Amino acid sequence: MHMADALLSPAVGGAMWAASAAALGLAVKKIAGNNNQSGSVTTGLDEKKIPLMGIMGAFVFAGQMINFTIPGTGSSGHIGGGVLLAALLGPQPALITLASVLIIQCLFFADGGLLAYGCNVFNMGVCSALLAYPFVFKPLVKKSLNAKTITVASILAVVAGLQAGAFCVVLETLFSGVTELPFTVFVLLMQPIHLAIGLVEGAVTAAVICFVYKTQPEMLDGAVSEKAAPAPVSAKKVLVVLAALTLVVAGLLSLFASAHPDGLEWAMEKTAGTAELEREGPVYEAAGNVVEKTAFMPDYAFKENESPAGTSVAGLAGSAVTLALAVGAALLIRAVRKKTAS
Repeated sequence: MHMADALLSPAVGGAMWAASAAALGLAVKKIAGNNNQSGSVTTGLDEKKIPLMGIMGAFVFAGQMINFTIPGTGSSGHIGGGVLLAALLGPQPALITLASVLIIQCLFFADGGLLAYGCNVFNMGVCSALLAYPFVFKPLVKKSLNAKTITVASILAVVAGLQAGAFCVVLETLFSGVTELPFTVFVLLMQPIHLAIGLVEGAVTAAVICFVYKTQPEMLDGAVSEKAAPAPVSAKKVLVVLAALTLVVAGLLSLFASAHPDGLEWAMEKTAGTAELEREGPVYEAAGNVVEKTAFMPDYAFKENESPAGTSVAGLAGSAVTLALAVGAALLIRAVRKKTAS
């Protein structure tokens, strides 16, 4: 559901940049300024979760490279990761982590436009981590925390987040005056295909959360893990498993991603006859020039070589950069938080 710049007017793109920047600013403020009554630093971002923040950011980056086929449609989908990140990190750290994933995809791999970055953060991050997770996932698992409830809550929350995000895409193109994508036809294609994608992502999300719940429940978001849970094993072992899974997904499974267009591209092709609209103007040119200069592996491939190894290299490199950026952001927030507390 990565939007390209051509789907937006500069006004809508700028407004969504402002909205996402505000959401990220509030997330950082909430994390950095979270103190308990005695004045000591408390959970907004548990220091023990900083490595998890990096690893899960890398995992989501790798996971988004793997498009899975939606049978009978000629379309495909990939995980968004918002609900998964929120369940393990908390909603605010999840939004920051997903924003890190999206900016790396945009600048280094030309996946999603720079003008559209605010839309992508809002549609994939805010809708899932700040809306679907606290209002769908958490209330369900708080009543009864077990594998069955986690599975149901994961599927419902992911579907809700994707439906909201897909509808936001339609509204953003409508307000941008993209006449090639009339509202009624576009929305009637976007919502069902992202429902199907959500069911698959929900199952993947549930599998990862159940694994963490059974092995290291303390690694779940604090509001979720208040209930009694199984005896934990070493957190380091869980981190090693997640890191190893990330390497396998990024370096190997990414080679087997579906070649079908993703849900957004599929809906565009069915509506407008093409998944690549064109827009001209100084804003589009400036945004495109920035990405052209920074993207060292556009479309997750070597620039001068069509070798399949490019996909693996892109997956591993992108995962490593995402891990570094997510951990760096967490450490910066921790430093600000400690300075505020003192």
